[in-house]
Amino acid sequence: MRAPEFWQVRGPAACLLAPLGAVIAAAGTLRRRLKTPERVAVPVICVGNLVVGGAGKTPVALALIALLNDLDMRVHILTRGYGGSLAGPILVDPSNHDAASVGDEPLLLATRAPTWVSHDRAAGARAAVAAGANVIVMDDGLQNGDLAHDWDIIVIDGGVGFGNGLLMPAGPLREPIAAGVARARFAIIIGDDRSQAAVALGADLPILRARLKALGSPQEWAGRRVLGFAGIGRPKKFFETLRALDAVLVDEVAFSDHHPYEIAEIEALRRRARELDAALITTEKDFIRLPMGERSGIGVLPVELEWAAAAEAKIRAALVELFDHSVKP
Repeated sequence: MRAPEFWQVRGPAACLLAPLGAVIAAAGTLRRRLKTPERVAVPVICVGNLVVGGAGKTPVALALIALLNDLDMRVHILTRGYGGSLAGPILVDPSNHDAASVGDEPLLLATRAPTWVSHDRAAGARAAVAAGANVIVMDDGLQNGDLAHDWDIIVIDGGVGFGNGLLMPAGPLREPIAAGVARARFAIIIGDDRSQAAVALGADLPILRARLKALGSPQEWAGRRVLGFAGIGRPKKFFETLRALDAVLVDEVAFSDHHPYEIAEIEALRRRARELDAALITTEKDFIRLPMGERSGIGVLPVELEWAAAAEAKIRAALVELFDHSVKP
């Protein structure tokens, strides 16, 4: 979904819906308290966020996988597979599965580590353990109460933070900030904290800083006329990245998050690009969702998480401590 503009300010619409948001949040809290999360035999690290939409969870999960690989851990990934038709548990096979069956994010994650799609997170975790995992990284699921987490990591997009600070449908929050912070081991703010998210998180939760870095040579896009399109949580972030690379962004087209592209839409984008004498470019997640026959000639801008000074050392040391008290490789 695309976040409505009023989620960024406490205007009339937000204030009118605020009581409903409080009721929905209370129901969600009660539902989680009535559940007894299942605990599996290996540590579970959940990478999630407190708001609806993208915040950079998948790049954080990929960065964690790299750290865990350095520690010689047998890491498996667990995700719901948003946008896919399969309920699982199923091990993602990029050679056989597509975004329509398992979702776009699992296909990306599966290039780095064994990835399980499972609507039932506990069942997915059991399958991962049976397959040899000695640590599980959950991509999303912070509010899911089926599976016990050893760590919760809150990911925040520094550009928008927590919006107007209200609960859905009055604002973007899935749960109260204080409730999420109480369970979290770390918060990771990606990009400049223009929204003062660190202040909202409070002084007790360790906050790590990072940014998303475009891969490849910056000169590849500098001066090139491009038409950017994206169907991610915040397409504006992708367009800002293109401008930062000095690409000449002649047009930008935003779709809803996880948008399933139709052939007619891609043909329309190609016509528009020809009119503007521009190249088409999109994100990795969007490219995966393109119809196979429509991918030719469309550029991809991959990104990865880059830790700020000392942040990587802090989380690496914490991971070592976690495994010293749990499961050894």
